[in-house]
Amino acid sequence: MTPHMKWGIAGIVIGLILLIALPGWIWEVGAAFILLAIAVPVGAYLMLDPSQRRRLREIRRRQIR
Repeated sequence: MTPHMKWGIAGIVIGLILLIALPGWIWEVGAAFILLAIAVPVGAYLMLDPSQRRRLREIRRRQIR
């Protein structure tokens, strides 16, 4: 597992803890943590141009095999 994936999973876990454990307006902070943990990698991927995306997909395919 890459370090970036670990940070993303940690962000989602922290957000879920804040959503479940703390009452009041804190649920909004938890939802923001989850949203940011998902939105940052998606935004970074969308900023790549098509040739960079293609290269990234090829690298991922090689790693799976």
